[in-house]
This record gives sequence, structure tokens and C-alpha cells, in this order.
Amino acid sequence: MEGDVMHQLQQIAQERDLPLEELQAELEEALAAAYKKYVGARGEVHVKLDPRKGMTASVEKEVVGVVVEPSFQISLVEARRRKDDAEIGDFIPMDVDPNRFGRIAAQTAKQVLSQKLREAETRRIHDVFAEKMGDIVTGQVSRRDDQNVYIQVNRVEAELPRREQVPTEKYSPNTRLKVYVYKVDDSQKRLKVIVSRTHPNLLRKLFELEVPEIGTGIVTIKSVAREPGQRSKIAVQSSDERVDPIGACIGPRGARVQAIVDELNDEKIDVVPFKDDAREFIIESLSPAKVNSIRLSEKPNDRGEMEKHAYVVVPENQLSLAIGKGGQNVRLAARLTGWTIDIRSEAQAAAERGRG
Repeated sequence: MEGDVMHQLQQIAQERDLPLEELQAELEEALAAAYKKYVGARGEVHVKLDPRKGMTASVEKEVVGVVVEPSFQISLVEARRRKDDAEIGDFIPMDVDPNRFGRIAAQTAKQVLSQKLREAETRRIHDVFAEKMGDIVTGQVSRRDDQNVYIQVNRVEAELPRREQVPTEKYSPNTRLKVYVYKVDDSQKRLKVIVSRTHPNLLRKLFELEVPEIGTGIVTIKSVAREPGQRSKIAVQSSDERVDPIGACIGPRGARVQAIVDELNDEKIDVVPFKDDAREFIIESLSPAKVNSIRLSEKPNDRGEMEKHAYVVVPENQLSLAIGKGGQNVRLAARLTGWTIDIRSEAQAAAERGRG
């Protein structure tokens, strides 16, 4: 048992990247508690593990008139050979042969140790991700099952659920990629780190990494709209009139935005200027389509919330471009601006005015 315990201790410490001294202390405590419970000792039990010398153990045996349980009792005569003034009821520490720790004690120790390992791993996950919530980390695809992909980040395996996966991405083993730390789920026995490749903040954080002007606060990301794997729109604004927010985000020869497009596997990204005027912002958000006119209306709904509606008229040859494939361009523009957008061509708008 002794050699097996020491070998397992060192192996676990190496595999889990946990301090050997910490595991050693936890196991010593577990073995002492297990033996005490197993034999029913009333005094303290101490176990010491040494990677070179092995295991030593001692138990405080109770001094009694008649010894019934030698495992944790000692006669008065024997006790006084060790301590002249020993009396019945005293406790005398004595060495114990580790091989006497029985099978039940060993099993109990393993159960306790498993719990301690889970606690240690939970602490390590918190240490790694405590300051990463709402941020992005770089990891490597370690494995996948029918639903989930698992990303290795600093020896911690994070979970990328199907709902957070981009359908067009393959997630082949050993692929390196950036993920957004979405949440730490402690609702189950095992702490889980949930990451995302679809969250809009992944795009936001990638721009923060690539664009120094965003890091310094000169350029601000005002809003993000994403259809992961297909197309995104991001609205930016500069606090310094000398700094062009679009140029800063695109970078020299498009290098900055291209780095983000590459990370997102060719997801198209439209960088548009944020405007305080709602009309101007909606027009910018519908780019590259041109807009002829726009009419805004706001009114409260049944819940007391303001419904914001934009009626947009575009040239005949711009209608399909403004709407986008499958309505994608107008959907993204609506999410980016927070306005419901209805688009009409000049002919459609004229026909509606005629019916009105």
C-alpha cells in the first residue's frame, strides 16, 4: 500500500499540475481520519508521508486498565514504561505499522483524496479564469463528442457547447483558436468553464486586441451585431478628430481587420462610423447600400417601452443590396442601431403612398 500511495501521489501531482506538498498534506490528513474512523480511536492519529522515506504513522493510544482494542488502547503497565507518571485516561503517542492501515481505511482515504483533488482543481480553475470572465483566451482543441468541443487553456479543459459553436467551423484536434470566456458553471458537481465562438463580445475583444487606439480609449466600440461565421457589423467612434476610427480599425492595407477576419474563418466584417443622429447612423449601418430618404417614428408599446421604427427608401437598384442575402444586411443594421428597419424601393414607396 505504502509504495502505491506514494507513486499515485506523485503521478497525480504531475498530471494535474498541482503542488506535491499540498497533495501530500491533504493525503496525510485523509489517511489519519480514515484510520481513526476505521479502528475507532479516541486519540489523535498522525500520518507523515515522505517521497523518499515512505509513510510513518502514530496514534495516541488511551491508557486503560484492561486492553480490549490494541489498535488504540495501551495498558497502564505498558504506558508507565514509556511515561513514568502515566495514568488511566491519558493518551500516549505510539508508532503504528503503516501496513496495519487496512483495506477499508485505504478506500476511505482514496475517497477523501478524490474530494480534495476536485476542490484543488476547482481552485485552480478559479485561479486561471477569475480575471478572464468576459475576456478572450487562446486555447487548443483537445477533443470533441457528439455535442461539445473541448478547448485546452492553461491545462484547464474549457467546454464549447454546440450552441456556442459556429456551424461553419470544423474544430479539428490541435487547432489553436481564440474563445470568449462566457461563464463558469458551478451548478453541477464538477466546475465547468463555458466558452463561446459566437458571442458578439468575441468580435469586440478581438478588435480591442488588434487596434491600439481602442486600448487607449481614443476609439470606442459603440455597438456590435453578428451572424457568426457569415457577417458582422461594428460601429466605432473617435474622441479625437485627428483619428479616423474606420481607418484605425481597418489598419494599414487592411492588416488589422484582416487578422480578425482570419481568426473568425473569413467572417465578413463591416466597420461603420457611429453617429449620434439616428438617421445618419441608420444610413451608415445599411452600407454599402445607398439611401434616398428615411422617416423615423417612436411610440410606446403595451409594456411602456419605446418602439423605434425606421422607414427607409432606397433606389430601385439598391434594394437587394440594402436588404442583403436572406435579409442579412437589414437584420444586422437593425441590431446595430436598435431600430426596426423597413426598406422600400422608390417604386414600392410610391405605390404605398398612392394606396394611402
